[in-house]
Amino acid sequence: MTITIALAALALDNLSGRELGLSIAFPLLSCTLIAGLLGYGAIPLLQKLKAGQIIREDGPQAHLKKAGTPTMGGIFFVPVALVFSCVWAGLSLGISSFRSLLPVALVTLGYGAIGWVDDWEILRRKSNKGISPKMKLGLQVSVAVAFCLWLAWHQPSNLTDVRLPLGMVLPLGLLFFPLSTFVLVAESNATNLTDGVDGLAAGTGAIAFLGLAVVVAPTNPELMLFCACFSGSCLGFLVHNRNKAKVFMGDTGSLAIGGALAAVGIYSGQLWALFVLSGLFFVESLSVIAQVTYYKATKNKEGVGKRLLKMAPLHHHLELSGWRETQVVAFFYLIGGILALLVIN
Repeated sequence: MTITIALAALALDNLSGRELGLSIAFPLLSCTLIAGLLGYGAIPLLQKLKAGQIIREDGPQAHLKKAGTPTMGGIFFVPVALVFSCVWAGLSLGISSFRSLLPVALVTLGYGAIGWVDDWEILRRKSNKGISPKMKLGLQVSVAVAFCLWLAWHQPSNLTDVRLPLGMVLPLGLLFFPLSTFVLVAESNATNLTDGVDGLAAGTGAIAFLGLAVVVAPTNPELMLFCACFSGSCLGFLVHNRNKAKVFMGDTGSLAIGGALAAVGIYSGQLWALFVLSGLFFVESLSVIAQVTYYKATKNKEGVGKRLLKMAPLHHHLELSGWRETQVVAFFYLIGGILALLVIN
């Protein structure tokens, strides 16, 4: 958490200008405080509801002691970001900014709802398997398609142009919409995969949102406000989720984080910046794809294949290689901070 706050302070002070820094700092700090305080009430409630995490038996053995830790923490920090950003956008930027922000907020809420259903099924069945992968993917695609249809209907200016480094612009035309659907589904699943170590998804998410806030500020101040609020909410959640975690965000939180990042990147035309900021999430997903592909390609007559990594995603491989959880998280924070600095420079 200390690394995240330090990187945030550096970005605000040195890279974005005092006026922009203040515009980001107030919603960020406010949501940090509100989400952090709400956690003290929400966690006991989740404990009373017996919303304890079911730990994978084939995962790192050190994680088995985390069984029973409350999950579904996304139900208290995600709404803080959504409500505060929408209200503040309407009050400070006007009703038009609120209307522009609403679809992004609804997409985030949609992915959070999918995650909540998945978490609820896991708790109900007392298993680490929630809704079926096909149903989960179908729901994710449905929300993405609905968002793309809204974009196509309203056609914000230069919607299908993707901004690249050095002021270059890549016009995608109709290809923008299938690409956007893919980005929404991929990003939400990537952040979901990253949520496997105390404080990892919340901290890296906070850094990515902060970097995206600075990137979109010149053209979309309402999205800047949204990202600042989400970054703060992630930091507030991190108060309770840092090692040793008192609560996990569950799919309710991780899918919402990915959906929010993707929706902002798509709506602002900053898909390249989103890709760079999501570098860690991309590598985590790639490690899973590589592991599964290699295992299938090396299957013997008994149907048993070889493993490329000790365990996927990558953070579990590092754990099984002797890294402590805190070392993995600190390393990922550092990489995330470097990626954020590259983007806002």
